[in-house]
Amino acid sequence: MNLFARLFLGHLLVTVVALGALLALAELSAPAFYRHHVEQMVALLGPEGRALQPDLERGMRGTLTSALLAALPFAALVAAITALLTSQRIVRSVRLLSAGSQALAAGHYARRLPEGGRDELAQLAHHFNVLAGSLDRVEQDRVALIGNVGHELRAPLAALRGYAEALSDGVLPPEQAAPAMTRELRALERLAADLSLVSRVEAGQVALQPGTFSAAELLQAAAERFADAYEARGVALEVAPLPPRPPPLHADFERTLQVLSNLLANALRATPGGGRVTLSAHAHPAQVALQVTDTGSGIPPEHLERIFERFYRVDPARTRGDGSGVGLTIARGLAHQMGGDLQVTSGPGGSTFTLTLPAAEGA
Repeated sequence: MNLFARLFLGHLLVTVVALGALLALAELSAPAFYRHHVEQMVALLGPEGRALQPDLERGMRGTLTSALLAALPFAALVAAITALLTSQRIVRSVRLLSAGSQALAAGHYARRLPEGGRDELAQLAHHFNVLAGSLDRVEQDRVALIGNVGHELRAPLAALRGYAEALSDGVLPPEQAAPAMTRELRALERLAADLSLVSRVEAGQVALQPGTFSAAELLQAAAERFADAYEARGVALEVAPLPPRPPPLHADFERTLQVLSNLLANALRATPGGGRVTLSAHAHPAQVALQVTDTGSGIPPEHLERIFERFYRVDPARTRGDGSGVGLTIARGLAHQMGGDLQVTSGPGGSTFTLTLPAAEGA
């Protein structure tokens, strides 16, 4: 027996049992009701009304029984129609959910269910659509990730093939091809390492070694790491004076330095020669904000919400030499895992990335 038949018969059975119980209750409680009212009528009629008492009781009982029996078919019809409509709606929702689930299992993540009403079935359809939307976004991200990884691998692999063919044809001597091939292999290694790290960061599986350190120590280490690169590009790298007695940070020093290094590398690419990049720190209640501010051209507003996505590039013309395309994704993920955040503001005069991390307790 299918679901519709079971639901319909179940509703109908409940209705029949309820009607039978109502009829039985009426028949059981009616005698006392009749006797009370007949006695009142006999008292009004006097002694001669006593002879009419049996006829009055039979008449009232027969009238009530006839009325109940006459109402039963109509009540049963209404109950059957109600059971039919209710069963059809439930079965229709279940069938839609079943078809939608089969579509999701087959990989059709764009499938949606109609949402109507405010009951549990409507909520179920809504939650199904939310699930389908999440799976659809995951699938789109997966496809985009595969495409982006393929794009990032294509350039170094093509370069390696070119050098290998040049070596094979004798066009390029080994002493010239070896450094170039090593450079491309390092690019592949860096991409593989970044992909492994971004997957661990997004899964929250990066091992951290939290400790307490000062903002001055961190900013000085970051500035020293990039001093030569900034000098070679003709971009000034400055560390702004810190506020008096800034609270120490509680985070992983090396991972925090990794985040700042990514921001400084991006700022160097975005800032033309003669420009300036400033490192600064600001104290907030229970937090310390570290900022990297550049004097570049800024980031267009339509790109601000997406720059932390994997492989997203503000300028599609950027080459693989500009990075693997997952640096900001890793940076924000590390910030979140250390209990902080990474945000950006930008305008025509440059961009400011703000890394917020917890201050040490009792500072």
